[in-house]
Amino acid sequence: MMQTELLQSTGASHKHLRLDPRTKLFIALITNTAAFSGNVWYLMVALAAIPLSLLFASNKIKSGVYCTLAYIIAVLLNELVMPATHGIPNLFIAMVATTLYRMMPGLIMGYYLVTTTTVSEFVASMERMHLSQKIIIPMSVMFRFFPTIGEEARAIGDAMRMRGIGLGSGRLFKKPMAMLEYRMVPLLMSTVKIGDELSAASLTRGLGGPVKRTNVCEIGFGVQDIAILIIGILIFIAFTIN
Repeated sequence: MMQTELLQSTGASHKHLRLDPRTKLFIALITNTAAFSGNVWYLMVALAAIPLSLLFASNKIKSGVYCTLAYIIAVLLNELVMPATHGIPNLFIAMVATTLYRMMPGLIMGYYLVTTTTVSEFVASMERMHLSQKIIIPMSVMFRFFPTIGEEARAIGDAMRMRGIGLGSGRLFKKPMAMLEYRMVPLLMSTVKIGDELSAASLTRGLGGPVKRTNVCEIGFGVQDIAILIIGILIFIAFTIN
């Protein structure tokens, strides 16, 4: 496990576009703030294009295609379908379309941040910002919490399919509450254990100790960071003006 983490920290992030974790956090902040402060559709599309482009640049083609298609559908629903409907259908479409339309850029950027940044890089960047350990430790635990929960959910799904009670078995429609129980109860039990294990792992790595930690990962701002920051700031200014 430690060897894998070292390899990820030193080499894996250099295969494709490499951004400093602080750049990713800043773009995530801009994306979430701007997405809920403007309503000009072409600016919203430009805002969503930043995390989508970063996904493709990081060779996450499958995720990038799925997110792009989902956001295109959200834009079409919001700009074309919603104004042409009335009553209950309009209310339902407005709820779904508006939620996706405004939340997806931030969610995509969060997904990119979590999946392309190792814990070592994240902790090193937070220490460079001179943040308190009281902030770094909980954030580092949360940083690994959601990917670990995703892996656990996939493992539960595989176990269900092996026993013939997956989504394709027809039981989803016959016994929806039972299917919910089969998934949620093991996942909730795993969530409690994962939280404790990640907290213990963070302390084992030396977080919270009185001595300054060392790390082998390389972080720092480059030309690509400056370019992405400028693009993000310009789009945010455009949202502010409009």
